[in-house]
Amino acid sequence: MSDSPNTNNSPSTGSPSNLDELRETIDQLDTDILRLISERAACAQRVAKVKLTHDKGTVFYRPEREAQVLRRIMSLNPGPLDSEEMARLFREIMSACLALEQPIKVSYLGPEGTFTQQAALKHFGESAVSLPMAAIDEVFREVEAGAVNYGVVPVENSTEGVVNHTLDSFMDSSIRICGEVVLRIHHHLLVADTTRRDKVSRIYSHPQSFAQCRKWLDAHFPHAERVPVASNAEAAKLVKTEWHSAAIAGDMAAKLYGLTPLTEKIEDRPDNSTRFLIIGNQDVPRSGDDKTSLVVAMRNQPGALHDLLEPFHRHQIDLTRLETRPSRSGVWNYVFFIDFKGHHEDPQVAAMLEEVRLRAAEVKVLGSYPQGVL
Repeated sequence: MSDSPNTNNSPSTGSPSNLDELRETIDQLDTDILRLISERAACAQRVAKVKLTHDKGTVFYRPEREAQVLRRIMSLNPGPLDSEEMARLFREIMSACLALEQPIKVSYLGPEGTFTQQAALKHFGESAVSLPMAAIDEVFREVEAGAVNYGVVPVENSTEGVVNHTLDSFMDSSIRICGEVVLRIHHHLLVADTTRRDKVSRIYSHPQSFAQCRKWLDAHFPHAERVPVASNAEAAKLVKTEWHSAAIAGDMAAKLYGLTPLTEKIEDRPDNSTRFLIIGNQDVPRSGDDKTSLVVAMRNQPGALHDLLEPFHRHQIDLTRLETRPSRSGVWNYVFFIDFKGHHEDPQVAAMLEEVRLRAAEVKVLGSYPQGVL
Protein backbone atom coordinates (compact mmCIF):
# COMPACT_ATOMS: atom_id res chain seq x y z
CA MET A 1 0.00 0.00 0.00
CA SER A 2 1.45 3.35 -0.99
CA ASP A 3 2.37 5.93 1.66
CA SER A 4 1.53 8.79 -0.71
CA PRO A 5 -1.38 11.05 0.40
CA ASN A 6 -4.85 10.36 -0.95
CA THR A 7 -5.31 13.34 -3.25
CA ASN A 8 -8.99 12.55 -3.75
CA ASN A 9 -9.67 13.27 -0.07
CA SER A 10 -7.45 16.35 0.20
CA PRO A 11 -9.41 19.46 1.15
CA SER A 12 -7.46 21.52 -1.37
CA THR A 13 -8.48 19.41 -4.36
CA GLY A 14 -12.13 20.35 -4.12
CA SER A 15 -11.50 24.09 -3.93
CA PRO A 16 -10.30 24.74 -7.50
CA SER A 17 -13.15 22.68 -8.91
CA ASN A 18 -15.76 24.50 -6.78
CA LEU A 19 -14.16 27.84 -7.59
CA ASP A 20 -14.34 27.08 -11.30
CA GLU A 21 -18.01 26.20 -10.96
CA LEU A 22 -18.70 29.42 -9.06
CA ARG A 23 -16.89 31.42 -11.72
CA GLU A 24 -18.94 29.74 -14.44
CA THR A 25 -22.08 30.64 -12.48
CA ILE A 26 -20.94 34.27 -12.19
CA ASP A 27 -20.16 34.38 -15.92
CA GLN A 28 -23.65 33.10 -16.70
CA LEU A 29 -25.23 35.61 -14.32
CA ASP A 30 -23.21 38.43 -15.93
CA THR A 31 -24.48 37.31 -19.34
CA ASP A 32 -28.06 37.35 -18.04
CA ILE A 33 -27.59 40.79 -16.49
CA LEU A 34 -26.10 42.11 -19.73
CA ARG A 35 -29.02 40.78 -21.75
CA LEU A 36 -31.62 42.23 -19.35
CA ILE A 37 -29.96 45.67 -19.21
CA SER A 38 -29.83 45.72 -23.00
CA GLU A 39 -33.51 44.78 -23.16
CA ARG A 40 -34.30 47.59 -20.68
CA ALA A 41 -32.32 50.09 -22.75
CA ALA A 42 -34.13 49.04 -25.92
CA CYS A 43 -37.46 49.41 -24.12
CA ALA A 44 -36.42 52.93 -23.04
CA GLN A 45 -35.79 53.79 -26.69
CA ARG A 46 -39.26 52.57 -27.60
CA VAL A 47 -40.72 54.70 -24.78
CA ALA A 48 -38.98 57.75 -26.27
CA LYS A 49 -40.48 57.06 -29.69
CA VAL A 50 -43.97 56.73 -28.22
CA LYS A 51 -43.56 60.00 -26.30
CA LEU A 52 -42.35 61.87 -29.38
CA THR A 53 -45.23 60.51 -31.44
CA HIS A 54 -47.74 62.08 -29.06
CA ASP A 55 -45.89 65.26 -28.10
CA LYS A 56 -42.81 66.76 -29.73
CA GLY A 57 -42.16 68.84 -26.61
CA THR A 58 -42.38 65.90 -24.24
CA VAL A 59 -40.45 65.73 -20.98
CA PHE A 60 -38.31 62.59 -20.87
CA TYR A 61 -37.21 62.76 -17.24
CA ARG A 62 -40.07 62.25 -14.78
CA PRO A 63 -38.98 62.78 -11.15
CA GLU A 64 -42.07 61.13 -9.70
CA ARG A 65 -41.69 58.05 -11.92
CA GLU A 66 -38.01 57.63 -11.02
CA ALA A 67 -38.80 57.94 -7.31
CA GLN A 68 -41.54 55.30 -7.62
CA VAL A 69 -39.20 52.89 -9.44
CA LEU A 70 -36.40 53.28 -6.88
CA ARG A 71 -38.79 52.87 -3.93
CA ARG A 72 -40.15 49.70 -5.52
CA ILE A 73 -36.64 48.31 -6.03
CA MET A 74 -35.76 49.03 -2.41
CA SER A 75 -38.92 47.36 -1.16
CA LEU A 76 -38.27 44.23 -3.26
CA ASN A 77 -34.55 43.98 -2.52
CA PRO A 78 -33.79 40.52 -0.99
CA GLY A 79 -30.12 41.33 -0.11
CA PRO A 80 -27.29 40.75 0.56
CA LEU A 81 -26.65 44.24 -0.90
CA ASP A 82 -28.40 46.85 1.22
CA SER A 83 -31.36 48.67 -0.27
CA GLU A 84 -29.62 52.01 -0.81
CA GLU A 85 -26.74 50.36 -2.66
CA MET A 86 -29.21 48.47 -4.84
CA ALA A 87 -31.12 51.68 -5.57
CA ARG A 88 -27.85 53.42 -6.47
CA LEU A 89 -27.06 50.69 -9.02
CA PHE A 90 -30.52 50.99 -10.55
CA ARG A 91 -30.24 54.78 -10.68
CA GLU A 92 -27.11 54.41 -12.83
CA ILE A 93 -28.94 51.97 -15.13
CA MET A 94 -31.84 54.40 -15.39
CA SER A 95 -29.45 57.31 -16.03
CA ALA A 96 -27.74 55.44 -18.87
CA CYS A 97 -31.08 54.39 -20.39
CA LEU A 98 -32.45 57.92 -20.14
CA ALA A 99 -29.36 59.23 -21.95
CA LEU A 100 -30.42 57.08 -24.93
CA GLU A 101 -33.72 58.99 -25.01
CA GLN A 102 -32.30 62.45 -24.32
CA PRO A 103 -29.24 63.30 -22.15
CA ILE A 104 -30.16 65.49 -19.18
CA LYS A 105 -28.24 68.76 -18.81
CA VAL A 106 -27.80 69.83 -15.20
CA SER A 107 -26.21 73.03 -13.90
CA TYR A 108 -24.78 73.11 -10.40
CA LEU A 109 -22.91 75.42 -8.06
CA GLY A 110 -19.32 74.88 -9.18
CA PRO A 111 -16.49 74.61 -9.79
CA GLU A 112 -15.88 70.94 -10.57
CA GLY A 113 -15.28 68.79 -7.52
CA THR A 114 -17.79 70.47 -5.19
CA PHE A 115 -20.26 68.66 -2.99
CA THR A 116 -23.01 70.16 -5.16
CA GLN A 117 -21.64 68.33 -8.20
CA GLN A 118 -21.50 65.17 -6.12
CA ALA A 119 -25.17 65.69 -5.19
CA ALA A 120 -26.08 66.26 -8.87
CA LEU A 121 -24.44 63.00 -9.90
CA LYS A 122 -26.00 61.15 -6.97
CA HIS A 123 -29.46 62.31 -8.06
CA PHE A 124 -29.18 62.12 -11.87
CA GLY A 125 -26.46 59.48 -12.31
CA GLU A 126 -23.14 59.63 -14.11
CA SER A 127 -24.75 59.78 -17.57
CA ALA A 128 -26.13 63.27 -16.94
CA VAL A 129 -24.25 66.22 -18.47
CA SER A 130 -23.26 68.42 -15.51
CA LEU A 131 -22.24 72.05 -16.02
CA PRO A 132 -20.58 74.12 -13.25
CA MET A 133 -21.79 77.67 -12.51
CA ALA A 134 -19.95 80.31 -10.51
CA ALA A 135 -22.90 81.35 -8.33
CA ILE A 136 -26.31 80.16 -7.17
CA ASP A 137 -28.17 82.86 -9.10
CA GLU A 138 -26.38 81.71 -12.28
CA VAL A 139 -27.77 78.21 -11.75
CA PHE A 140 -31.26 79.73 -11.52
CA ARG A 141 -30.71 81.80 -14.68
CA GLU A 142 -29.52 78.80 -16.70
CA VAL A 143 -32.64 76.85 -15.77
CA GLU A 144 -34.99 79.78 -16.39
CA ALA A 145 -33.44 80.38 -19.81
CA GLY A 146 -33.86 76.74 -20.79
CA ALA A 147 -30.11 76.31 -21.34
CA VAL A 148 -30.24 73.28 -19.01
CA ASN A 149 -33.03 70.97 -17.92
CA TYR A 150 -32.39 71.18 -14.19
CA GLY A 151 -30.22 72.85 -11.59
CA VAL A 152 -28.84 71.69 -8.25
CA VAL A 153 -28.33 74.14 -5.36
CA PRO A 154 -27.61 73.67 -1.64
CA VAL A 155 -30.39 74.77 0.70
CA GLU A 156 -29.43 73.70 4.24
CA ASN A 157 -26.73 72.01 6.27
CA SER A 158 -27.42 70.02 9.42
CA THR A 159 -24.68 71.90 11.28
CA GLU A 160 -24.70 75.43 9.84
CA GLY A 161 -28.36 75.86 8.88
CA VAL A 162 -29.92 77.32 5.73
CA VAL A 163 -28.20 78.72 2.65
CA ASN A 164 -29.83 82.15 2.54
CA HIS A 165 -28.72 82.90 -1.02
CA THR A 166 -30.73 79.93 -2.28
CA LEU A 167 -33.86 80.97 -0.39
CA ASP A 168 -33.57 84.56 -1.60
CA SER A 169 -33.21 83.39 -5.22
CA PHE A 170 -36.69 81.85 -5.10
CA MET A 171 -38.36 85.13 -4.15
CA ASP A 172 -38.02 86.72 -7.59
CA SER A 173 -38.02 83.56 -9.69
CA SER A 174 -40.62 81.41 -11.42
CA ILE A 175 -38.43 78.32 -10.96
CA ARG A 176 -40.05 75.22 -9.46
CA ILE A 177 -38.57 72.74 -7.00
CA CYS A 178 -38.63 69.30 -8.65
CA GLY A 179 -36.76 67.17 -6.14
CA GLU A 180 -34.30 66.97 -3.28
CA VAL A 181 -31.19 65.00 -2.42
CA VAL A 182 -29.43 64.70 0.93
CA LEU A 183 -25.67 64.14 0.92
CA ARG A 184 -23.58 63.00 3.86
CA ILE A 185 -20.71 65.47 4.02
CA HIS A 186 -17.29 64.07 4.90
CA HIS A 187 -14.45 66.58 5.05
CA HIS A 188 -10.84 65.50 4.65
CA LEU A 189 -7.63 67.42 5.25
CA LEU A 190 -5.93 67.11 1.85
CA VAL A 191 -2.31 67.67 0.84
CA ALA A 192 -0.34 67.46 -2.40
CA ASP A 193 2.65 65.21 -3.12
CA THR A 194 4.95 68.21 -2.66
CA THR A 195 3.50 69.18 0.73
CA ARG A 196 5.83 69.09 3.70
CA ARG A 197 3.29 67.64 6.08
CA ASP A 198 5.05 68.74 9.26
CA LYS A 199 5.19 72.32 7.96
CA VAL A 200 1.52 72.97 7.15
CA SER A 201 0.90 76.58 8.15
CA ARG A 202 -2.06 77.50 5.92
CA ILE A 203 -5.39 75.76 5.34
CA TYR A 204 -7.81 76.69 2.55
CA SER A 205 -11.53 75.94 2.54
CA HIS A 206 -15.03 77.32 2.15
CA PRO A 207 -16.19 79.26 5.25
CA GLN A 208 -18.95 76.71 5.96
CA SER A 209 -16.43 73.87 5.94
CA PHE A 210 -14.25 75.74 8.42
CA ALA A 211 -17.31 76.10 10.64
CA GLN A 212 -18.15 72.40 10.32
CA CYS A 213 -14.58 71.39 11.29
CA ARG A 214 -13.84 74.11 13.84
CA LYS A 215 -13.26 71.88 16.89
CA TRP A 216 -10.97 69.49 15.01
CA LEU A 217 -8.91 72.35 13.61
CA ASP A 218 -8.62 74.00 17.02
CA ALA A 219 -7.30 70.74 18.46
CA HIS A 220 -4.90 69.72 15.67
CA PHE A 221 -3.90 72.91 13.79
CA PRO A 222 -4.56 75.77 16.22
CA HIS A 223 -1.82 77.99 14.75
CA ALA A 224 -2.43 77.36 11.03
CA GLU A 225 -3.84 80.29 9.06
CA ARG A 226 -7.37 79.58 7.84
CA VAL A 227 -7.93 81.11 4.43
CA PRO A 228 -11.57 81.18 3.22
CA VAL A 229 -12.16 80.67 -0.51
CA ALA A 230 -15.24 80.42 -2.74
CA SER A 231 -15.40 76.61 -2.73
CA ASN A 232 -13.64 73.52 -1.41
CA ALA A 233 -12.73 72.62 -4.99
CA GLU A 234 -10.90 75.94 -5.34
CA ALA A 235 -9.12 75.18 -2.06
CA ALA A 236 -7.96 71.83 -3.43
CA LYS A 237 -6.72 73.48 -6.62
CA LEU A 238 -4.66 76.04 -4.69
CA VAL A 239 -2.98 73.39 -2.55
CA LYS A 240 -1.74 71.59 -5.64
CA THR A 241 0.92 74.28 -6.19
CA GLU A 242 2.02 74.95 -2.59
CA TRP A 243 4.30 73.00 -0.22
CA HIS A 244 3.15 74.40 3.13
CA SER A 245 -0.65 74.36 2.76
CA ALA A 246 -3.58 71.96 3.04
CA ALA A 247 -7.23 72.04 1.98
CA ILE A 248 -10.48 70.88 3.51
CA ALA A 249 -12.51 69.14 0.81
CA GLY A 250 -14.25 65.90 -0.10
CA ASP A 251 -13.50 62.77 -2.08
CA MET A 252 -14.43 64.22 -5.47
CA ALA A 253 -12.08 67.20 -5.13
CA ALA A 254 -9.29 64.93 -3.87
CA LYS A 255 -9.63 62.68 -6.91
CA LEU A 256 -10.00 65.54 -9.38
CA TYR A 257 -6.88 67.40 -8.21
CA GLY A 258 -4.75 64.40 -7.25
CA LEU A 259 -4.52 65.14 -3.52
CA THR A 260 -4.00 62.75 -0.62
CA PRO A 261 -5.96 62.80 2.65
CA LEU A 262 -3.69 63.66 5.56
CA THR A 263 -6.62 62.96 7.87
CA GLU A 264 -10.08 61.73 6.83
CA LYS A 265 -13.50 62.71 8.17
CA ILE A 266 -12.50 65.71 10.25
CA GLU A 267 -16.05 67.14 10.52
CA ASP A 268 -17.06 67.81 14.13
CA ARG A 269 -20.40 66.01 13.78
CA PRO A 270 -20.44 62.50 12.27
CA ASP A 271 -24.01 63.02 11.01
CA ASN A 272 -23.04 66.16 9.07
CA SER A 273 -25.20 66.35 5.93
CA THR A 274 -26.39 68.89 3.38
CA ARG A 275 -29.73 69.02 1.62
CA PHE A 276 -29.80 70.09 -2.02
CA LEU A 277 -32.78 71.11 -4.14
CA ILE A 278 -33.40 70.09 -7.74
CA ILE A 279 -34.88 73.06 -9.61
CA GLY A 280 -36.65 73.07 -12.98
CA ASN A 281 -39.43 74.65 -14.99
CA GLN A 282 -42.26 72.14 -14.64
CA ASP A 283 -44.67 70.92 -11.97
CA VAL A 284 -44.16 67.37 -10.71
CA PRO A 285 -47.17 65.04 -10.32
CA ARG A 286 -47.73 63.05 -7.14
CA SER A 287 -45.32 60.19 -6.44
CA GLY A 288 -47.06 58.91 -3.31
CA ASP A 289 -44.44 60.22 -0.86
CA ASP A 290 -43.97 63.94 -1.46
CA LYS A 291 -42.97 67.26 0.03
CA THR A 292 -44.18 70.77 -0.76
CA SER A 293 -42.29 74.05 -0.33
CA LEU A 294 -43.94 77.46 0.08
CA VAL A 295 -42.92 81.06 0.52
CA VAL A 296 -45.48 83.08 2.48
CA ALA A 297 -45.54 86.84 3.15
CA MET A 298 -47.45 87.91 6.26
CA ARG A 299 -48.57 91.38 7.33
CA ASN A 300 -46.89 92.93 10.36
CA GLN A 301 -49.56 92.38 12.98
CA PRO A 302 -49.86 90.58 16.35
CA GLY A 303 -50.43 86.83 16.04
CA ALA A 304 -49.27 86.66 12.40
CA LEU A 305 -47.19 83.50 12.92
CA HIS A 306 -50.01 81.80 14.82
CA ASP A 307 -52.48 82.67 12.06
CA LEU A 308 -50.10 81.17 9.50
CA LEU A 309 -49.45 77.90 11.34
CA GLU A 310 -52.91 77.19 12.74
CA PRO A 311 -54.34 75.69 9.48
CA PHE A 312 -51.35 73.32 9.28
CA HIS A 313 -52.13 72.04 12.76
CA ARG A 314 -55.86 71.70 12.19
CA HIS A 315 -55.42 69.80 8.91
CA GLN A 316 -52.68 67.64 10.49
CA ILE A 317 -50.03 68.67 7.97
CA ASP A 318 -46.51 67.72 9.09
CA LEU A 319 -44.13 70.70 8.85
CA THR A 320 -40.50 69.74 8.25
CA ARG A 321 -38.93 73.21 8.04
CA LEU A 322 -39.82 76.83 8.81
CA GLU A 323 -37.42 79.67 8.06
CA THR A 324 -37.87 83.43 8.32
CA ARG A 325 -36.24 85.87 5.90
CA PRO A 326 -36.44 89.67 5.73
CA SER A 327 -38.61 90.89 2.88
CA ARG A 328 -36.54 92.37 0.07
CA SER A 329 -39.48 94.36 -1.29
CA GLY A 330 -40.06 96.26 1.93
CA VAL A 331 -43.82 95.82 1.57
CA TRP A 332 -44.13 92.98 4.09
CA ASN A 333 -42.01 92.47 7.20
CA TYR A 334 -42.28 88.70 7.44
CA VAL A 335 -41.41 86.21 4.72
CA PHE A 336 -41.56 82.53 5.68
CA PHE A 337 -40.14 79.56 3.81
CA ILE A 338 -42.04 76.41 4.72
CA ASP A 339 -41.53 72.74 3.86
CA PHE A 340 -44.16 70.15 4.73
CA LYS A 341 -45.08 66.58 3.88
CA GLY A 342 -47.68 66.10 1.16
CA HIS A 343 -48.43 67.25 -2.38
CA HIS A 344 -50.35 70.43 -3.20
CA GLU A 345 -52.88 68.30 -5.12
CA ASP A 346 -53.71 66.22 -2.01
CA PRO A 347 -57.21 67.21 -0.83
CA GLN A 348 -56.20 68.04 2.76
CA VAL A 349 -53.20 70.04 1.55
CA ALA A 350 -55.33 71.96 -0.97
CA ALA A 351 -57.84 72.83 1.77
CA MET A 352 -55.05 74.02 4.08
CA LEU A 353 -53.47 76.16 1.35
CA GLU A 354 -56.79 77.83 0.61
CA GLU A 355 -57.08 78.91 4.25
CA VAL A 356 -53.49 80.15 4.35
CA ARG A 357 -54.12 82.27 1.22
CA LEU A 358 -57.00 83.99 3.00
CA ARG A 359 -54.79 84.91 5.96
CA ALA A 360 -51.53 85.80 4.18
CA ALA A 361 -50.53 88.80 2.10
CA GLU A 362 -48.99 86.48 -0.51
CA VAL A 363 -48.54 82.72 -0.95
CA LYS A 364 -46.27 81.15 -3.55
CA VAL A 365 -46.03 77.38 -3.99
CA LEU A 366 -42.41 76.72 -4.94
CA GLY A 367 -43.17 73.14 -5.86
CA SER A 368 -44.33 69.70 -4.78
CA TYR A 369 -41.77 66.95 -5.35
CA PRO A 370 -40.79 63.41 -4.26
CA GLN A 371 -39.04 63.10 -0.95
CA GLY A 372 -35.40 62.16 -1.46
CA VAL A 373 -34.99 58.43 -1.99
CA LEU A 374 -31.21 58.25 -1.62
